[in-house]
Amino acid sequence: MILAFLLGILSCTSPDYAVINSKEPETIVVTETVTETVTETVEIEVPVYIEIEVPVNEGEIWIDSFTQHMSVDGIDILWVVDRSGSMNRFNLELLAGVQAMLSALPMADWRLVMISADPRDAIASTEFPLVPGDDILDAEDMLSTLHSAPYEEGFNAVYDYIINNPYSSTWMRPDAGLLVVFVSDEEEQSDAVYPTPTDFISWYSSLRMGSVFMASVVNRDATDSLCAFPPNPIDVGERYMEATGLLGGVVVDICDIDWSPGVTDATHSIDPYEDLTLTHKAEVDSIRVFINGSLNHDWYYQESDNTVYFTIIPSAGQLVEVGYRYIDTADTGTSDSGGS
Repeated sequence: MILAFLLGILSCTSPDYAVINSKEPETIVVTETVTETVTETVEIEVPVYIEIEVPVNEGEIWIDSFTQHMSVDGIDILWVVDRSGSMNRFNLELLAGVQAMLSALPMADWRLVMISADPRDAIASTEFPLVPGDDILDAEDMLSTLHSAPYEEGFNAVYDYIINNPYSSTWMRPDAGLLVVFVSDEEEQSDAVYPTPTDFISWYSSLRMGSVFMASVVNRDATDSLCAFPPNPIDVGERYMEATGLLGGVVVDICDIDWSPGVTDATHSIDPYEDLTLTHKAEVDSIRVFINGSLNHDWYYQESDNTVYFTIIPSAGQLVEVGYRYIDTADTGTSDSGGS
């Protein structure tokens, strides 16, 4: 009975030993589990990344810009002509030059008047301007109204005609570009009012929001003159040429038998900007165009001539800026034949 009870208890507790014989001394068998940990070293290649600075030529930032000429809304033209006796021999060349300009001008939006380089006559002139559709005969008629005059003061004549002649305001437009062409075989003599050509340009360039242009047909220095007999030094148009140069204008030798190329160049200089050739070869994806500070998309870039073309022409007075990145070949030691 006791054995059965013990067996019942032992069966319930499930110990790690067993009773072999209850009447004999107890023998206990102990079972022990031993776990052995074996450590093995295995070599594995692990890539290691190290940051190294590599010099890269990211290019230079450059901005080309311009302010749109007011000539986009039209151009007013003054031919300021010396009518002293010595100038009569140039009448044919003068008319041919005017004709070349008429041919080079756009089909619309221009007006042209000839005035005397003598301010006393310029201030009284009431000639209606030549307009699109007029021809060389109309120009000849206008030239015939400029009678002989002794004073050679082209700068004063321009000022007096624009400021002090009431008639000028009947046809000249403050919102159009302005081109003045001086024609003379003598030096400019407005010294008392404008001691230097810079003084005249300071006033002239304040007109039309700066959309003013200039050309001169004058005697050049003897070393450059095309005249059969070099001009007297006192007759060289130094002041006219200096003023024209300050505005980047065109100077034509009065003794050139054909004024047309120079006059045509002067005419083209007043054309409004429809495109802009960049100073450096641009990285195409870096080009940005801003008009008056706002990003603009009305343009495309042509890589073959490194030029930005505007699909909508900027308006008069607008500031256009084209920013881009370019690679300075001087830094890389390479050459780029497409650069400018």
